[in-house]
Order: sequence, then C-alpha cells, then structure tokens
Amino acid sequence: MSFDGTDFVDADVSPTRTPPPGNRAPTREELDAQLTGTQQQLAKLKEAQDQLERARAAVEEMRRRRSEFGNGRTEMLQSLARGIGILDKSEHQARQDAEQMAKSLVGLREALGSVEQLNEQAWTAENWEKELTRALTTIENARREYLGACRSWPVLDAKATETETRSGSGSDPVRGLASLPMMSLCRLGLALTWPVAVAVLIGVVVFVVG
Repeated sequence: MSFDGTDFVDADVSPTRTPPPGNRAPTREELDAQLTGTQQQLAKLKEAQDQLERARAAVEEMRRRRSEFGNGRTEMLQSLARGIGILDKSEHQARQDAEQMAKSLVGLREALGSVEQLNEQAWTAENWEKELTRALTTIENARREYLGACRSWPVLDAKATETETRSGSGSDPVRGLASLPMMSLCRLGLALTWPVAVAVLIGVVVFVVG
C-alpha cells in the first residue's frame, strides 16, 4: 500500500482561494474615489446645464426682440403711411383754404377802398341823386362781399349776423315784430287797443245809467 500526502487532507474543508483581480469587490478607497468622480461629473453637468439655460434665455430674448422688431416695423409703416396721407390731405385743404382766404382778403380790401372813397361832401345839387344811387350800390356790393366772406369763414359769423340784423331791421318791420317774444306782442296789442276798450266801457256805463 502506497502513501501520499492527500490522505491527511479533510475533504469538507475547502482551502481559502484568492479571487482573480478583475472579479473582486471594490475597496473603500476605490468607492470614495468613484464617489468623488461621480460628484465631479455631476458638477460638470450642472455647469453645462447652467450654460444651456443661459444660452436658452439669450435665444428667447433675441427671439422676443426679433418679434418686437417685426411688429414694430409693421406698425410704424402703417402709422406713418396713414399719418402722411392725413397730413397731406390736410395740407392740401389748408393750401386751398389759404388761397380762398387770400381771395376773400382781396375782395374785402377792394370793398373797403370803394366805401372809403364815398364822399357826400363832394356831391352837388346837380348830381347828388345820381351819386347817392351809386353810393348805395357800392355799399350793397360791399355788404354782399362781406357776408360772402362770413359764410366762407365762420370766424366772421357773429359780425355777419349783427350786420344782417342792422340792415334788415329798418326795412322789414313785420320781421322785426315776428322776432319779438309772445309777452311783448301781448303788451303791444294791449297798448294799441286799450283806448277803444275804454271808450266802449264808458258807452255801456252811460247807457245803463241813462
């Protein structure tokens, strides 16, 4: 019977074996180093995220300003074109009004000169009737010129109304009476009829007494 060294080895007890280097559990130092690396990566990612957020905010601001530019440009094109059209029309109307006002001024100055030239002191016994007729015609033409200017330029309306009232009050008494209020007309009628009423009343009293 031969003898070898395995006869004294207990088969239930396994000898401690060292695992291969690539399959062993990490050490604490390795875990600390791995945690540190992970935190550094997170910090880099956070910094990259912040940079992306700032870039996104900058892009949004540029987009807002670009939209503001487009809307503002369209708005100002429309507003300026409308303003130019309105002012151009107003300027054209103002030019026409200025030309019409110049014509009115010329007419009023000519009418004023014609009226100023009237001099009744130069009339003679032979021509005063003819000169009077000519003077009245001149005054009437001047009045028409003035009233026409008043109709064209409302700033003269008050003076025109006053002139028309003065010129018409003496020539049309019926119109003057029509312009009076009702109470004034009643008083006027009473003033005209009270003598007749008193006479009738006296006659009735005399008849009754007699």
